[in-house]
Amino acid sequence: MCKLCDEGKPQNHDDEGKPEDHSGSRRDFLKTATAAGAAAAAINLFATRPARAHDDDHGGPPEDHGKDRRRYVIRGGSVMTMDPSMPNKGELLNTDVLIEGKKILHVGQNIVAGDAAEIDARGKIVMPGFIDTHHHQFETALRSFLADGVLIKDGSTSASGTTTYFEYILLTFAPVYRPQDVYINELFGGLSQLDDGVTTVHDVSQIHHSPQHSDAAIQALFDTGRRAAFGYFESAGANILGTNPGNQYPQDAVRIKKQWFSSSDQLVHMIMGGEVYLGDATTEQSWTIGRQLDLQIAAHILSPFGIRPIMDALAQGQGGSNKDIGIGGDNLFIHMTGMSDMAWQKVQDVGAQVSIAFPIEMNMRHGMPPIIRMQSMAAAAKKPFEPSLSTDVECTMTADFFSQMRAAMNLQRLVVNQMILNSPNGNQNLPDPRNWELPQSAMTVPGPFPYWPTPPAGIPDPLTTRDVLRYATINGAKALKLDKKTGTLTPGKEADIIILDPTRINVAPLNQVPGAVVSLMDRTNVETVIVAGKIRKWKGQLLDIDLRQLRRKLENSRDYIFSKAGVPQNLFSGQ
Repeated sequence: MCKLCDEGKPQNHDDEGKPEDHSGSRRDFLKTATAAGAAAAAINLFATRPARAHDDDHGGPPEDHGKDRRRYVIRGGSVMTMDPSMPNKGELLNTDVLIEGKKILHVGQNIVAGDAAEIDARGKIVMPGFIDTHHHQFETALRSFLADGVLIKDGSTSASGTTTYFEYILLTFAPVYRPQDVYINELFGGLSQLDDGVTTVHDVSQIHHSPQHSDAAIQALFDTGRRAAFGYFESAGANILGTNPGNQYPQDAVRIKKQWFSSSDQLVHMIMGGEVYLGDATTEQSWTIGRQLDLQIAAHILSPFGIRPIMDALAQGQGGSNKDIGIGGDNLFIHMTGMSDMAWQKVQDVGAQVSIAFPIEMNMRHGMPPIIRMQSMAAAAKKPFEPSLSTDVECTMTADFFSQMRAAMNLQRLVVNQMILNSPNGNQNLPDPRNWELPQSAMTVPGPFPYWPTPPAGIPDPLTTRDVLRYATINGAKALKLDKKTGTLTPGKEADIIILDPTRINVAPLNQVPGAVVSLMDRTNVETVIVAGKIRKWKGQLLDIDLRQLRRKLENSRDYIFSKAGVPQNLFSGQ
């Protein structure tokens, strides 16, 4: 065994088991990997150009991809730019994307690119990478442990109400994490999402027991090689138990910003965590420090933790211990379930951002995801008011982004469709949760379908696949203040791009591009992933990683965390 590996500093090894010297590589644990063999030829649905030899036919990605002034072109794809100002609202058939260095240079048909390398995307879908605006990556080793649980013990004896998030994840597991546990959890979780086509994340790393824990989380975000916002939040659980004598939150934000984030020209930037449930003194300190450092300020806002009156005070500019902290355009609010009309109006008025974690909110009793409220407020104000999407915690649900889009669309359409069906009965708000179906004395409407009314005024339109694609891309970029860099395939922006394969058995035949992506696809359709021009996944395989070694380190971390927390490992636990 290798001492460095066991200390959470993964190494590559030579044939004798000795650590190799890769000091010039991106990280010493990363292993240069040859790319997978060429994939089978894709079904050609749209191509107008004759077939020709391409660099990717030889097996590897274009040489020196992502390096300054190096060009390559993605040829002949069905391109969803997510930029409605472009021709055909940014939805383009048989289209090329020219990349130089880390930026998109041009989008159009039959681009003349000289001797630039080519990636054949004929019959494929090309679009911006997904953006996750709230993910607790430090919990990767706890995946599926809390699949049945809700937020807080509820006094019942059910599986959901006894093994819960607050008591187990925050108060039991989180306090025992070492810096090396933070590192491998953050790294593995980030790479997993990169494989899924998520090119940007807001990592809400509530695991800052010490500056060493903070540095481990940040290093992992850089080493993952994707765009990220490092969310500097509290020492989860340990701050309540008093088991974190090395805790430096929130004042260590000053050092962190200076040491890690002095440049704006890097993949990772910083967001200040400003949790309001920790008390007025912490709110005062964290929000003040964040604004002094010119950082965006994020917070979980949900009624089960008693946040509604706190949010009302913030809406009136009377939050914090000095009663002088208020909501601003620099805020990112996560969940926003169960808040008052006044608080919502302030959020809309100042242009604060909202991140909704649809699957988790439905599963863990956060409250109704507030999509209908946001749509109704947007209609009243006659201007957009939309959320971004977030995955939250993998201890309960997958961080797969296709699942996030489907859940958002399904939940909103469930509510809207039932509101429409109930509209003849004057029951648009469905006040009785015991009966979301039609009343026994249901009214009928004229026409051949007596229980199929025309949607009345005041009910939002059902979400479409294009809506949730927007939530998953450009809305995420706006939420993290990155929309000038990423979120659309607009020339001048950095090249955060995914190429999706609709010829696989779960999607073919391709009939409609947005519908195929949202309603049918999963990570097996993510063929290529590009971050700032650098190809990170090629022909279905992540590049430059040793997955077996990383998995072993994650499993070792999992074993330590469970043992130190005193929780038995049981693959068939009743939770």
